[in-house]
Amino acid sequence: MTIDRNAPCWCGSGKKYKKCHLDFDEKIKAYELKGYEVPPREIIKTPADIEGMKKAAIVNNGVLDLVGEKICAGMSTEEINTLVHEYTIAHGGIPAPLNYQGYPKSVCVSINNVVCHGIPSEETIIQDGDIVNVDVTTIVDGYYADASRMFMIGQVSQEAERLVRVAKECMEIGIEAIKPWGFLGDIGAAVEEHARKNGYSIVVDLGGHGIGKQFHEEPFVPHVGERGEGMLLVPGMTLTVEPMVNEGNYEVCFDEEDGWTVYTEDDSLSAQWEKTILITETGVEVIAY
Repeated sequence: MTIDRNAPCWCGSGKKYKKCHLDFDEKIKAYELKGYEVPPREIIKTPADIEGMKKAAIVNNGVLDLVGEKICAGMSTEEINTLVHEYTIAHGGIPAPLNYQGYPKSVCVSINNVVCHGIPSEETIIQDGDIVNVDVTTIVDGYYADASRMFMIGQVSQEAERLVRVAKECMEIGIEAIKPWGFLGDIGAAVEEHARKNGYSIVVDLGGHGIGKQFHEEPFVPHVGERGEGMLLVPGMTLTVEPMVNEGNYEVCFDEEDGWTVYTEDDSLSAQWEKTILITETGVEVIAY
């Protein structure tokens, strides 16, 4: 869609287009003409969008802080679900996972060999020595924020502790690889290199995603890749970096009964950290952590 140079900018800033996003749009068009995959305008966030996501992130971060204070051996994963649900509602949010494509709970709690999407249950009791991923997504006024953290319960093995640590490093290295006017493949290349260097594998069937007014937006964010390939990354894009790092091979399997829980195929341990990232003119800003 062509916008008159003197018309209000599409981003809602109130400025004339020529004083706001005209140069930005022309730069993207130049990349597109050279054959690069470029982001559609609808996934580039306006200042109002970013403010909305930051409000959702305040609640999301508070939820994970609370879980960090309360989680312990002897708790059921259903108790974690109750904590997340009640805190979110009390702070004006909506737990995004609840009823999302039939998912029955307000949070995902994944233990040991569960890669992701573990469904909370009164029967699943957190044990000393477990490593636990708690994945929280919150909606506030129609905007989403998404993050997960790992928790080591009591005395964990050296092998488990190392996996959790390297998984966090993989996420951080992936975030560091994000540059405005860089490429999506830069993230995956950096993550995969660090995982392999430490003897681990990266799950390829699942990955990060764009986020904003929807739970999952473009682009899919793989955590393996080649530098300089994939979608162009530009200021105003928001996405999650959330590599799933396996102690064994990268293959996974889905629970046939619940249709959600993802396990490592070889029953090895898995760890994951996740943050929601805003790409800025100079680098990145972490929104949800």
